[in-house]
Amino acid sequence: MAKYRKLGRTASQRKALLRNQVTALLNNGKIVTTEAKAKEIRKIAEGLIASAVKEKDNFDEVTVTAKVARKDKDGKRVKEVVDGKKVTVYDEVEKTIKKDQPSKLHARREMLKVLYTVTEVPAKAAGKKKETKQVDLTEKLFNEIAPKYADRKGGYTRIVKIGQRKGDAAMTVLIELV
Repeated sequence: MAKYRKLGRTASQRKALLRNQVTALLNNGKIVTTEAKAKEIRKIAEGLIASAVKEKDNFDEVTVTAKVARKDKDGKRVKEVVDGKKVTVYDEVEKTIKKDQPSKLHARREMLKVLYTVTEVPAKAAGKKKETKQVDLTEKLFNEIAPKYADRKGGYTRIVKIGQRKGDAAMTVLIELV
């Protein structure tokens, strides 16, 4: 008996397909796919969510001083002439940052092995590269998804059968985060 479904693909194709669908599931909250794929996606997604739930509060808050460029009212950097050269003026600011414990850092890196980077494009800026932004799915897992499931002992996804697909009569399902 095999430990996983082969889905009629080579190993690299299967891995890419599952990574893509898990990324889409965690980014959007639900996706429509075939039943066999959904059962494989469920294994991976629930493992990621479980590790996020386990490590969500595993960090230290540290206060650091950082040099930040001074900006004018238009948001441009303030420049000062020193020895005939224009030099940017910096201010020292104290910031509180979250520093991950080693186990949370390991969990984050294991998640990054599975998840692809997601670029979000606003509807009004479709086709423009300038206004896109990168979505950090690991942060989303730790800050949004994990607190939602903190009191739950598993079963983070739900598979709902939709019906058969017209072309090949494959059973299609909706897999969603509970």
